[in-house]
Amino acid sequence: MPPAMTDILDIWAADSQLSNEDYVSVDFLLPTGIYIQMEVPREATIQHIKLLLWKQAQTYPLFSFLGEMESHMFECVNQSAVHEELEDETRRLCDVRPFLPVLKLVTRNCGRAERLLDSKIGVLIGKGLHELDALQDQEVKDFRSKMQRISEEKMQRVQMMTWMEWLQSCFSPQLESGAPEGPQDRAGEATLKVTMHFDQSQDTASLKVSPYITPNELTEQAVRKWLTTHGPEEEGSCSEFVLRVSGKLEFLVGERPLIHYKYIKTCMMAKESPHLTLVHNSTVKAMFEKEIAAIGAVVNRKTSNPPLPLPPKRRGPSQMQMCVWDVHVPFKIVLVKGSKVNAEETAKVQVRAGLFHGTELLCKPAVSSESSGRNEHVWNRTLDFDISVGDLPRMARLCFAIYAVMDKVKKQRSTKNTHANKYQTIRKAGKVHYPIAWVNTMVFDYRGQLKTGDITLHSWSSFPDELEEMLNPIGTIQTNPYTENATALHIQFPEYSSCPVIFPPFDKILEKAAEIARGSDCMPMVGRGGKKFHIELKEIMERDPLSQLCENEKDLIWTLRYDCRENFPQSLPKLLLSVKWSKHEDMAQLQALLQIWPKLSPRDALELLDFNYPDQYVREYAVGCLKDMSDEELSQYLLQLVQVLRYEPYYDCALSRFLLDRAQANRKIGHFLFWHLRSEIHMPAVSVQFALILEAYCRGSIPHIEVLKKQVEALNKLKAVNELIKLGTIKNARNKTKEAMLTKEAMMTCLRQTGYAETLSDLHSPLNPSVLLSGINVEKCRYMDSKMKPLWIVYNNKLLGGDTLGIIFKNGDDLRQDMLTLQILRLMDLLWKEANLDLRIVPYGCLATGDRSGLIEVVSAAETIANIQLTSCNMAATAAFNKDALLNWLKEKNSGDALDRAIEEFTLSCAGYCVATYVLGIGDRHSDNIMVRSTGQLFHIDFGHILGNFKSKFGIKRERVPFILTHDFIHVIQQGKTSNTEKFGSFRQYCEEAYLILRRNGNLFITLFALMLTAGLPELTSVKDIQYLKDSLALGKTDEEALKQFRQKFDEALRESWTTKVNWMAHNVAKDNRS
Repeated sequence: MPPAMTDILDIWAADSQLSNEDYVSVDFLLPTGIYIQMEVPREATIQHIKLLLWKQAQTYPLFSFLGEMESHMFECVNQSAVHEELEDETRRLCDVRPFLPVLKLVTRNCGRAERLLDSKIGVLIGKGLHELDALQDQEVKDFRSKMQRISEEKMQRVQMMTWMEWLQSCFSPQLESGAPEGPQDRAGEATLKVTMHFDQSQDTASLKVSPYITPNELTEQAVRKWLTTHGPEEEGSCSEFVLRVSGKLEFLVGERPLIHYKYIKTCMMAKESPHLTLVHNSTVKAMFEKEIAAIGAVVNRKTSNPPLPLPPKRRGPSQMQMCVWDVHVPFKIVLVKGSKVNAEETAKVQVRAGLFHGTELLCKPAVSSESSGRNEHVWNRTLDFDISVGDLPRMARLCFAIYAVMDKVKKQRSTKNTHANKYQTIRKAGKVHYPIAWVNTMVFDYRGQLKTGDITLHSWSSFPDELEEMLNPIGTIQTNPYTENATALHIQFPEYSSCPVIFPPFDKILEKAAEIARGSDCMPMVGRGGKKFHIELKEIMERDPLSQLCENEKDLIWTLRYDCRENFPQSLPKLLLSVKWSKHEDMAQLQALLQIWPKLSPRDALELLDFNYPDQYVREYAVGCLKDMSDEELSQYLLQLVQVLRYEPYYDCALSRFLLDRAQANRKIGHFLFWHLRSEIHMPAVSVQFALILEAYCRGSIPHIEVLKKQVEALNKLKAVNELIKLGTIKNARNKTKEAMLTKEAMMTCLRQTGYAETLSDLHSPLNPSVLLSGINVEKCRYMDSKMKPLWIVYNNKLLGGDTLGIIFKNGDDLRQDMLTLQILRLMDLLWKEANLDLRIVPYGCLATGDRSGLIEVVSAAETIANIQLTSCNMAATAAFNKDALLNWLKEKNSGDALDRAIEEFTLSCAGYCVATYVLGIGDRHSDNIMVRSTGQLFHIDFGHILGNFKSKFGIKRERVPFILTHDFIHVIQQGKTSNTEKFGSFRQYCEEAYLILRRNGNLFITLFALMLTAGLPELTSVKDIQYLKDSLALGKTDEEALKQFRQKFDEALRESWTTKVNWMAHNVAKDNRS
């Protein structure tokens, strides 16, 4: 990795001191051996620069030997110190950002369309495909060739689609979750007022329709209305038009009633008129034909090439194989040596090795002898395990921990053992063990073959909070790619046979189960447990997912497994935890039982994707249950489904295939799958796995590449602007007024530059791909005053004339915790609505797009509580105690019936957020991160502290209340009348009802947080963190006991609200002093 250029020497920066106005000096190396230095425009495309070079090269010797210009391309060394071929010549030089301004002209190989596609995919996903080629990994090769074949077939199927099928796939409308397929009872239906816009026209029309008519019926009425105002000369039939949601690329197609479409339902709930646009079919067909042409440019050319070779057959008659069940010797490995071991010279080094299936230790860990030395420690010893090779489960993983053994606790003198104090474990009197590194590897390879021979494992040095016998089974099975400094462990897997030893295929497993069933005296029958055991079983099965099972309970569950299937099918996770995976006979019987197990609901099946359930057939069963999810429901859980890919030890698995299938069938799911993967591509443990899935997605969604590429380029520009502002504020730190003026001016100048303006215009919003961002409204853009200087960018919405929308770009803050919290808020909103309780939640958009960077949606017409209070009171210290400010502000914004509606919106949303913030343990609640919309909706922002991780000062917790419920909030709820206890009683009732609904879904919340454990979020690192949810939802208690607990918390929040006011006053004063 090269040293990063300083800002002053960065010739590609917008305000570079090295650039001569808009030109930069570039050295060109030609294949003829000629060297040319030229000044070229910094914002020119690679194509234009090649043209300039060609003209210049004509004046130099050997020009005739160059040949055709099109048969050459440029190559450079990029910012990551990697050779990059600039196949995509539409990119600008300032976006390519070579490490040094040197471009080498090289001769192109054949197959330009394929090379161009490879180049575009590499730039888009943030990892060059040549890096995947260089891995020389057979599993990677097999996965890529399989996915390439499947993707090409998918693209050929898209070419066969009609434009309407394509429209439904790419821009399908969001449907209300759980909306029934057929017509509903229309008794007592309300009328719906729809504002109809006409594409390419300023005209609008208002229609009153039934919410139960279909989009086609609405189109027919709209066309008739259009013809009555524009006369018969404007001919048109309803079959020539489709309905689009105004302001979005979302079309209402299909035969469902209007009320089943999420946009329509949301408008009805908010008592707003839906805005729809009538778009002519020709407009949609033009979009469709453009995408088909993009596919044809690659796929049609490829079909002229010979087809890809089929993957080699796993078994041939010539290759003898041995079943692992026929190997009856104990499992063992040879520990050869450890190199680059980072330990103090006086310490002795030991290695501990454990065999795991999920988090279950299959047998006692093996421990090496102590070794002395400096960096290298040699053992050459066999480590024996108390388990037969034949009993090893398919997903067994071998986990290693390398640690130093010290005679006594020493004060830390060096930086070598940075985790020493945190992780020290005293094992024996006077002996202390310090973890140095850990690494995991699978026992079977991706083809199911038992590993043999020498292996070098480059280990990881960062340890999680929880360790199992100093081992880290939940950690990745990928080795550390940064091999230069990583501790390396050299091990050897022995050969148990002269031919490969394989895990038996599925049919053999079922044969084994049938053989066991025939040999047993009697088949386990339903109900054989008796009433006493049935009651005990019911109690066990109703426990939450965090509850531990003791050995007796596991034995009972296994004995009564057929009872479980019959009476408690949703308790499959507990049965799986009761299986003795270290006995292949039990494993076989479980697989046979799984074949006749009823299908679980998708929400229940999510738990089976947790790390505790590694078996591939169990995971395939879970994915089979997820296939029943609608696109809306899948979108709701996509964040977790991407994270549990980390638990998959092999690239080709049921989950990755499922996600690719659904993403390539629905553009919106594809969009968010892309960003969830792309935002973590920098993480070494998942870099290859996520790059492979991204490459597969892009190959099966070729038209989407250009759309996503535009977003990636725009985000890179915003990052450059942000870094320019940070640099400017550092330079002018002494004079704050001057700093603000100069930096704001530099930001404006930068955004107006052609290269920036073009890149940041006409793109789909990463926060919502249905929204088209046309151009930046530069005058309204600014940067915010917090440490990382987030950018406040205001866009014009291409599909809504005159309307603007805001996005905040953050660079330097990890938004993944905010993203998770907002996802859970969205789920709470959904669960409440399913129970007919709409608490007017505002789960605004938030998306992590890269390493500590991302976007946040600006909620329109909203103000912070702090600003509302400060506007009505000039003194920062007393503003927090002004209880009338909030109600007066709402009165300013609303009058008459609108004010009553706003107070009702405030009451409902305040109830929703009181319950949500209490259940999720959201901390750091001050008046700058609680906002109110002019319509009355209250909502919270900025979720840096969750699960009870409240801020403290001098060891004292600053937040003493379970949730925020101040007297000015109650003043609004009671409409400014202290005697209005009825309104407050309704508010309290909303809170209690909302709390009980969440309790009923407690297991789902625990599962979703558990699936995020390996994401690396600062406040979600262990099961102990999730325990907070179990306590706040009072799981394990009756509804009466839980409600009693919640009422106590409610009264406490009310009683202690004065402490909130004091905190808010301190916050206002501190902010006032900073400004």
